[in-house]
Amino acid sequence: MATATDSRRTWGGAQGSIMTLIILILTLSLSPLPTQAQLKTDFYKNICPNVESLVRSAVTQKFQQTFVTVPATLRLFFHDCFVRGCDASVLLAGPTGKVEKDHPDDISLAGDGFDTVVKAKAAVDKDSRCTNKVSCADILALATRDVVSLAGGPFYQVELGRRDGRISTIASVQHSLPQPEFNLDKLNTMFSSHGLSQTDMIALSGAHTLGFSHCGKFSKRIYNFSPKNKIDPTLNLAYALQLRQMCPVKVDPRIAINMDPTTPQIFDNAYYKNLQQGKGLFTSDQILFTDPRSRNTVNLFASNANAFNQAFISAITKLGRVGVKTGNAGEIRRDCSFIN
Repeated sequence: MATATDSRRTWGGAQGSIMTLIILILTLSLSPLPTQAQLKTDFYKNICPNVESLVRSAVTQKFQQTFVTVPATLRLFFHDCFVRGCDASVLLAGPTGKVEKDHPDDISLAGDGFDTVVKAKAAVDKDSRCTNKVSCADILALATRDVVSLAGGPFYQVELGRRDGRISTIASVQHSLPQPEFNLDKLNTMFSSHGLSQTDMIALSGAHTLGFSHCGKFSKRIYNFSPKNKIDPTLNLAYALQLRQMCPVKVDPRIAINMDPTTPQIFDNAYYKNLQQGKGLFTSDQILFTDPRSRNTVNLFASNANAFNQAFISAITKLGRVGVKTGNAGEIRRDCSFIN
């Protein structure tokens, strides 16, 4: 037969268990649902069933007009997601000098990326089942997948269900994007703030196998690196001298140079092979090989294209979840350049 003391112990234990359960329930109820659970690859199945083919057709047509479509769209997606989350805020127009795309880090975004989204949006809205039902943010995400594929990269499933943001400010871009002079610690800190690992960062950096940069972004590495070295010693000397020919001191610093000197129009793993040879255009590129903490991943991606492709798919999928608006948040813009 249980004594009074036994009863108090039992009740005390029960109280402890109940309190633990209550705390657990409260913790779960207050924790935000994971974003990836809100995005679905078949989000538009019953809303706009042809959305992927409509976007792909428009992007393919734009790609056939100019290859710049590829790096411009891919870079646009990255810049959008890193600033206010993947909400198409980078597309918003506004008073000069007031919105994201007016910031120096965004002002060099090629117009063909914006035009790709505009044309894809028009193609989607032309279908009566889809009119004003697909967000600009989702169209940009789909267009990004399509340009990667068109350039020879992997085709992957895109999670959908994002809504468009209503806010775009030039101030929000400040300190939000990785810079050409970043070292590994700064890169890791910035990417980890968005839930992206070092491997994700290295995989996403592989997008520099496409596109171009302006001479002003790396001129210090080839002319005035330090009092001791005019040329960055981590830079391949022959490559550095070639860059000097393409970027003379007194020539417009906005001259464009391919990020990948070997296969600039193919999405492949040549970027990592270039790093092994000291041909990373930015300090933030070359550091991935010179820093022993990241070198093994570079070597893996350089030797195994499939490993790179799979890592890129994982990383860009995670990037596409950053700061998204779903449910009743945001809106579905009728015009990607303006809030409704």
